[in-house]
Amino acid sequence: MKKLFLLSLAIVLIVPAMAQHQDKVLGTWLTQYGDSKVTIKKDAKGKFYGEITWLKEPNKDGKPKVDDKNPEPKLQSRPIMGLRMLDGFVYKDNQWVDGTIYNPKEGKTYKCYMWFDDGNYNLLHVKGYIGFSFIGKEVEWTRSN
Repeated sequence: MKKLFLLSLAIVLIVPAMAQHQDKVLGTWLTQYGDSKVTIKKDAKGKFYGEITWLKEPNKDGKPKVDDKNPEPKLQSRPIMGLRMLDGFVYKDNQWVDGTIYNPKEGKTYKCYMWFDDGNYNLLHVKGYIGFSFIGKEVEWTRSN
């Protein structure tokens, strides 16, 4: 009975701490070139996603920028502002994994994972890749207020 109580107590204390850490990614992030901001949220199923919420240059030729590099013609007219750039991330082993990142400058989608280093929750490491995760491009996003 004592072991069951201690196990229950441990679960009650550990689960909120894990949830608290996984939510550290939530918020608005300035991308690596400083030309856009992505706001990361969590959906009803507990998966993390990110939408473009600010552009340094939101217009092109006097009109809002659109996803004109997208390989699917029907998506080329959708606005960049509000575009879901990150999708499908789950939290596992101190990382957000199993997600994708869409690069509207290229019109390409990559597998992706994200993490923090050394408890610095204001610098998010984002790595997009094709195939194997050790081959890819890593960038750093900074938390934006």
